[in-house]
Amino acid sequence: LPGLHIFAIALALEVSVGKTNTVTALNNSDVLLPCVFSTCIGFQDLVFTWYFNSTELIYQGKIKNEATEPTPIKHNPRVEFVGSTAKKNISIVLKSVEFSDAGRYTCHVKNPKEKNAQHNATIFLTVVHKMVETDNTVTVIILSVVGGLIGLLILFMLIKRVVLFIIKKIQDGKKECLVSSSGNDNTENGLAGSKAEQKAPPKA
Repeated sequence: LPGLHIFAIALALEVSVGKTNTVTALNNSDVLLPCVFSTCIGFQDLVFTWYFNSTELIYQGKIKNEATEPTPIKHNPRVEFVGSTAKKNISIVLKSVEFSDAGRYTCHVKNPKEKNAQHNATIFLTVVHKMVETDNTVTVIILSVVGGLIGLLILFMLIKRVVLFIIKKIQDGKKECLVSSSGNDNTENGLAGSKAEQKAPPKA
């Protein structure tokens, strides 16, 4: 049963509007609303529908099989189909968008070959009066400051390591001198002590 479940998932119909589900368009311009579908077992009499705000049908098409191009069933005069069967692309272009066109667009697909499996994906359209250029100056400044701080931190750590290494070497050198000096003094004291402890030879 687990194997059959995984197999069923692999064959499931999938619909996607791409990496991002948001689109921004300039007022009175044409905008592409992307949508693609995939299925592992193929399709027949596949029906795809585009909805505006979930209720208003703006385009509907049908693909008889993998060897035929999509044919329109219903469509809005301002909507142009730009997809292709070979690429499983069912994208549309909305012409001369207005502020009232902003909203949610849903791409819905139904595949009778997969026991009428259905799936959909949604894309959000924003219509603006003027495209705003992104000012990256602040971002560049922040990245420069952060990079500089990281560089200073690394430099500080390196200097610290070098200083600690030098201090350790100096301390090790002092220890060697003390040990050497202490050894010499003990030897001399021992010798002096030996002489002092020697008793004068008895007088005849």
